[in-house]
Amino acid sequence: MASSAGDPLLPGEDGDGRRRFLPSNIRLKTSVWSELGGAVGDLGTYIPIVLALSLASHLDLGTTLIFTALYNFATGLLFGIPMPVQPMKSIAAVALSSAHLTIPQIMSAGLAVAAILLFLGVTGLMTAIYRFLPLPVVRGVQLSQGLSFAFTAVKSIRYEQDFSRSSSASTSVQRPLLGLDGLVLALAALLFIILTTGSGDDDDVNRDGTNRRRRSCSRVPAALIVFALGLVLCFVRDPSIVQGLRFGPAPLGIVKITWDDFKIGFWEAAVPQLPLSVLNSVIAVCKLSSDLFPERAELSPARVSVSIGLMNFVGCWFGAMPCCHGAGGLAGQYRFGGRSGASVVFLAIGKLVLGLVFGNSFVTILGQFPIGILGVMLLFSGIELAMASRDMGSKEESFVMLVCAGVSLTGSSAALGFISGIVLYLLLRSREVDIGGVVGRWGAGRRQSADKTFEDGNGDA
Repeated sequence: MASSAGDPLLPGEDGDGRRRFLPSNIRLKTSVWSELGGAVGDLGTYIPIVLALSLASHLDLGTTLIFTALYNFATGLLFGIPMPVQPMKSIAAVALSSAHLTIPQIMSAGLAVAAILLFLGVTGLMTAIYRFLPLPVVRGVQLSQGLSFAFTAVKSIRYEQDFSRSSSASTSVQRPLLGLDGLVLALAALLFIILTTGSGDDDDVNRDGTNRRRRSCSRVPAALIVFALGLVLCFVRDPSIVQGLRFGPAPLGIVKITWDDFKIGFWEAAVPQLPLSVLNSVIAVCKLSSDLFPERAELSPARVSVSIGLMNFVGCWFGAMPCCHGAGGLAGQYRFGGRSGASVVFLAIGKLVLGLVFGNSFVTILGQFPIGILGVMLLFSGIELAMASRDMGSKEESFVMLVCAGVSLTGSSAALGFISGIVLYLLLRSREVDIGGVVGRWGAGRRQSADKTFEDGNGDA
């Protein structure tokens, strides 16, 4: 995307056009403010899960912030797009459910998923899976994940949350209309983002004179402003949280994992997480990246799979939250302005500073963050992800996509929806097979074989 008049020079280029010594993957594609807005675009998913795990499962937030910052640095440099680093959601859901996994069991689950993804990536099996999958089934997975995020976001906006029990534990208590975490505040944030970013389509802001006003609005880092407002409101809601802050990073230590911890973590958390990691964290991410960044070479599924495996093989031993790359996070960061690896590098700097300065005590601040604002940010991420499925070119493709998405949503299982979509796709393909022609060719082959056998018999005689 070209820089418009009045924008600052893009890093990597001097006024006379000479290139600076900066890796191409983290050169800004738009303005600094746009990339900063994109940097916080996936926090609507990230914050609720890490906050819930910190409160209910005693996850060390400082350690998680530091390691996910390192992950963000690496992915920004390697992939050159706002590749997100998000919690493994199924593992978090099991950990926060009645099973209530311990930290060693959570880390065991992360290590197990990492080992399998690393194997699939190194052997090339992940690439084979990606090439084999029909596009309508992939779109169905994306649509179901996007709608799931949107439904969760609406619940977060309308109802009070209890993160000491779950990352998305909506109570039956409706959010108050007024207040520092009221419905009016959330709706104001929603309207502000719509007015400044519109539908999130670059075509709305890259035309000439007639859309000058839209172009001016698009330069506003809406997500960054809304998130900064939320941080300010943390201290307004409870000024005493300042007293709970402690300076300095959390001490690092190796998590001691027993064989029993590994068995429990594998069967109860890794097994349900694996289909989601393969489908949403690798396949859907690769497909979405080619949709959002058509000018770039398509992401290698094997490379993305190996990236997830290596991240967790490092961080899980130290108690950092098991992480993956999520299509919803990529959609959110793109929706709010992220266009290059610089976006997640900016996010990495912020996480690293917070992790090193405040350590685990930063959870006292996040505990007061207005959940309605997080819900608004998550809503746009979900919508952006679901919108990727709008390219189905026929009724048949749309049928497969919608069945796959519907089964995924009603069964709360991406794997079940995926299997249903594959079966349906194969059944529809089988209707196109000319059974009569196949039977005729088979019969002709049988007759030719019989005639040849008869001729051979006569020749021997």
